[in-house]
Amino acid sequence: MDELMEEIVQEATDVKLSNDTLHALPDNIATPRYDRSALTPGIIHIGLGNFHRAHQAWYLHRLMQQGLAHDWAIIGAGVRPYDQAMRDRLLAQDCLSTLIELDPSGMSAEVTGPMIDYLPIEDGNGPLIRAMSDPRIRIVSLTITEGGYYSDAATGGFDLQHPDIQHDAAQPDTPKSVFGAIVAALRARRAAGALPFTVQSCDNLQGNGAITRHAVVSVARLSDPDLADWINTNGAFPDSMVDCIVPATGPQELALAKRIGVEDAAPVSHENYRQWVIEDSFCAGRPDWDRVGATLTDDVHDYETMKIRILNAGHQILANAGELLSIETIAGCMAHSGIAAMFRKVQDQEIAPYVKPVPGMTPTAYINLIETRFANPEIHDTTRRVAFDGSSRHPGFVLPILRDAVKAGGSIDGLALVEALWARMCAGTREDGTEIASNDPQWASLLEAGRAAQLDPRIWLNQRHIYGDLGQSPEFVQSFGRWLDLIWSQGSSVAIDQYCRAVQT
Repeated sequence: MDELMEEIVQEATDVKLSNDTLHALPDNIATPRYDRSALTPGIIHIGLGNFHRAHQAWYLHRLMQQGLAHDWAIIGAGVRPYDQAMRDRLLAQDCLSTLIELDPSGMSAEVTGPMIDYLPIEDGNGPLIRAMSDPRIRIVSLTITEGGYYSDAATGGFDLQHPDIQHDAAQPDTPKSVFGAIVAALRARRAAGALPFTVQSCDNLQGNGAITRHAVVSVARLSDPDLADWINTNGAFPDSMVDCIVPATGPQELALAKRIGVEDAAPVSHENYRQWVIEDSFCAGRPDWDRVGATLTDDVHDYETMKIRILNAGHQILANAGELLSIETIAGCMAHSGIAAMFRKVQDQEIAPYVKPVPGMTPTAYINLIETRFANPEIHDTTRRVAFDGSSRHPGFVLPILRDAVKAGGSIDGLALVEALWARMCAGTREDGTEIASNDPQWASLLEAGRAAQLDPRIWLNQRHIYGDLGQSPEFVQSFGRWLDLIWSQGSSVAIDQYCRAVQT
């Protein structure tokens, strides 16, 4: 912590965050310079959690601080009952957020205010549909996690048979899914003679714009083919790549906010790094995000690939091993010599060959950057958070690399070890005997498969909704089985050490 923030901490007295108390915050905590009462909405963001507030909303805040984009304020939204808790916390503090930047060189804090409301959460999504129907809304953006796109991992397509989607087809005016709600709003806009809004995914999916377009158009086609064609022709679904490490908020973050003088019910901690690469394809305008550091381009694909394969897949290399060895944080994993060595070897030998350079960054330089970011001891990013929803993250981040490597005849031993560590973690106990609590929407089936795989590793790979045809690849099956047998018989550390010592052939 630097001297400036030490001074803030020493002198701070708690100030309950609100519009009326911004003036009472310590002088060195930056606050909005713009008149929040004069902001008007232009964006609805669905899935409003920590990442959005530390990333996309931060870029908009920076524009507003320059006197720009005051007609692009954000209205928050959710489609699941658990979003209600965040709504309650944010509305109680006028939708303000305290962002606390944590870096070994020092700490800083600011309060941001581009969000002006949070919609009620109701069955049928009526408030959300009505708000998106307002012509002032020109962008609907999403952070609904990789698992929120109703994808079929075995086929890579959109799951039209999911109960939520079938409901939305039969009852399109009272949808359950986010995509059904978007379709309902676009139907209302077309009927009123208004233009569509841009739908902007900010989730970690390769080609997230195309995936989102396919989801929205597919849902529309189930109930109104003409509407589907109108959306496909007139709408916009830009690709984007987002990057900032933002831990979940827990007691430590709440206490830190109070120590610096802010009583914030939902503070956000984050690293000193952000990147946002956006396809410049919008049907109803956009804020000038490029003025505050975002990259606008017609080709996001290579940026996406670099980030998803090196950072997001890299998280999975670390998190399952860390859980098994009772290492609490990602920084702790990077401080573990064996896990860190495994991370570097898998990255250099089995991931980097399938990543292209982007302007100003080679794969090796990006791996070096990610190592430094992951090792930041000030960021309390838990292995549990990173390992959450592995049934979406492994098919989304790791398995595409494996498929490329198998096709190219490249090395897959480290990636097979990563999958074996995940299978062992899903048996539900750490190597010290403590229980791993449910950490996946499919935890019950993963737990059953993880335990059965101790005797027959093929049971794990036969989960076709996860592995598809990879479960029949002889090279992968052989390597995975060997590692899983070794992990169960001698432990994760022995397997990791054996992999790190092996000479690549």
